[in-house]
Amino acid sequence: MLAGTAGAGIGDLGYLLRGVKEITAPGEPGTLAVFGTNAFVVVLEGKGHNRAPVVAAAEFGNGRVVAFGHDGYLNVARLREADTGRLVINAIRWAANRRYDAVATVRVGVYHNDDLVTHLKSHGCAARSVSFADLADVDVLAVNAHAIDAKDVPTLTKFVENGGGLLTAATGWGWAQLNPSRDLANDFPGNQLLAPMGLVWTDGSSERNAPAGFAATASPPLLTHGLKAWEAALRQADGQTKLSADESAQASATLTLLVQSLPVNDQLIRPVLSNMMSRLETNAIPRPDAPVRRADLLKCLAVTLANQTCNRAPPEKLAPNPAAKSFPGAVPADAKRGAWSVPVNTKVPAWHSTGLYAAPGELITVEVPESAAGKQLSVRIGAHTDTLWGLDEWERFPEITRSYEIDKPLTKAGNAFGGAIYIDVPERCRLGTVPVTFRGAVRAPLYVHGMTSLKGWRESIRNYPAPWAEIGSSKVILTVPSSAIRKLDDPVALMNLWDKIMDTYADLAALPHDRQRPERYVPDVQISAGYMHSGYPIMTLADHNDILANRAALLKGDWGLFHEMGHNHQSDDWTFDGTGEVTCNLFSMYLAETICGIPKEKAHEAITVENRRRMMSDYFQKGAQFKQWQDDPFLALTMYIQLEEAFGWEPFKKVFATYRALPGRDRPKSDDEKRDQWLVRFSRQVNRNLGPFFAAWGVPSSQAARDSIKDLPAWMPADFPLK
Repeated sequence: MLAGTAGAGIGDLGYLLRGVKEITAPGEPGTLAVFGTNAFVVVLEGKGHNRAPVVAAAEFGNGRVVAFGHDGYLNVARLREADTGRLVINAIRWAANRRYDAVATVRVGVYHNDDLVTHLKSHGCAARSVSFADLADVDVLAVNAHAIDAKDVPTLTKFVENGGGLLTAATGWGWAQLNPSRDLANDFPGNQLLAPMGLVWTDGSSERNAPAGFAATASPPLLTHGLKAWEAALRQADGQTKLSADESAQASATLTLLVQSLPVNDQLIRPVLSNMMSRLETNAIPRPDAPVRRADLLKCLAVTLANQTCNRAPPEKLAPNPAAKSFPGAVPADAKRGAWSVPVNTKVPAWHSTGLYAAPGELITVEVPESAAGKQLSVRIGAHTDTLWGLDEWERFPEITRSYEIDKPLTKAGNAFGGAIYIDVPERCRLGTVPVTFRGAVRAPLYVHGMTSLKGWRESIRNYPAPWAEIGSSKVILTVPSSAIRKLDDPVALMNLWDKIMDTYADLAALPHDRQRPERYVPDVQISAGYMHSGYPIMTLADHNDILANRAALLKGDWGLFHEMGHNHQSDDWTFDGTGEVTCNLFSMYLAETICGIPKEKAHEAITVENRRRMMSDYFQKGAQFKQWQDDPFLALTMYIQLEEAFGWEPFKKVFATYRALPGRDRPKSDDEKRDQWLVRFSRQVNRNLGPFFAAWGVPSSQAARDSIKDLPAWMPADFPLK
């Protein structure tokens, strides 16, 4: 077993945490990667064996730096929560390298944060506002790293190197989200500043582990430090030590995050990793039949390094990744690489299918009119957008899609894994229809409902050489392996069914049939969470390759496909805590009955009459505790089924419509209000007082809500509640 502190001198960490038991979590803090020999972890997020720093520190030259994982840590209101303010004062004194002097002797310069100046003065600091050109008499500079420009980095680096202290904060994932076409590790000025000091902000998010946010411990686990995790991996490979399963998991998580977050020009640990590449299992290729497990540290590191190389290489220097042959698939060598022009209607946001495919590792170019360049359009290569970094094992490379901003009339693009080509359009784009010309791509099967001729589909389109195909309409688009559609003779009937399915969702949700953009389904060999998950696109496993584009199979009913699309139609207004996996199943039942002619009792085994009675009997015998109701989606669904059996689907549609029409001021603002409004609105719709029914189920409501419907006749199902 390994023990110790993650890179810190005991005196340094102890000084920083003196009087600090826990700190706040402003919003959702991001994480840092710590890897310098003079850098150390201060506070960790999370629990278990997949933890990362949210506060870290380092010595650099003659100076010191303390970094926080959210810019909110420099917000005065947050400094008053838990021991956060105490940690900041400790950090200022430590960064000034005057650990035992009074804080009043520390000259603190604050960049563009007058509230922080006032706060620090109230705590005895000699604080004032400064510019980066005004640091001559400053001991410690406090600055939000989001305010740093690349041109400021040399000035601030020299300031710290010459003995200055730096207190800084940033939200890595937030910067990445706001800069989708830029690389956090290399392009974020905050990381350009901190990387030589052995710290970088990552795009990871955090998990709270204390009531206020994060607990402070005097001894963070050694393997949360990147260099220590790397050394432990090598010692284990040499047989010098044996890591436990928990230690391996933590070391793997630390190394994966570190490699993803390192700038390409890092000189602290990247050369060490590069020099040891011969030790790594460079032929490690994750496959469904031979997954790479996070506990296999060197294999995991080899995959992570290879994935990073693929995703950071310039398009003209790409090479095919060998794993692409198995997934997402190879492109025949003799497939024609050509030039094609595709009109893109920018009134429709999100992904636009092009019917084109980029072969693994091959360069394509994308040409748009000058008027469309720099207008937030982007070209995406690959539909399999789920990243697998957080999973315990990988059945494919964890990240296999790439996106490039179209900021010039000619954009070069490519993907080591290949993939279907899309033009991604931002919301509220006003460019009209833009002609886009692609060169170097190959053709992929694409059926567009109402536009593609059936004759053309049967004679040529379905046989285009790309390994992935798409079949879609203005309502839904299916991305499937081309092998699944080579023999599809009637895409018209298939998409007529899918359009009917999507209109049925809209009917129940009280939405118009015409959609702003189509929904999408994409199957994958491995996804980021669960068996399927909702979103854009909806992701499912590869066992649905032959179901999505199979009309007969769809008519037999598929609870999972219906369930995930149900999530995409849920409204937060009528989905209160405990019903996230419940109200989506209203759509599953409605689709099963309406489209497939399957009674709900046969749509899922959990809601047969027998199983519902069994769940209710157990629940009421235990006292009808709302927490149990919230924790059991099919038990909770039984309550909704009782309403549907008594009153039908029309009240649901009409109640959902009332929510759609609500002005913002009338929408429920809390979970209590959500339950109250659901009770009152449904009661008014069916002209029955459902208060006793909700009470019998143990679903809380306010006295005011119950009083507002007491003029209605009370209602309760027959023989309910069960004894």
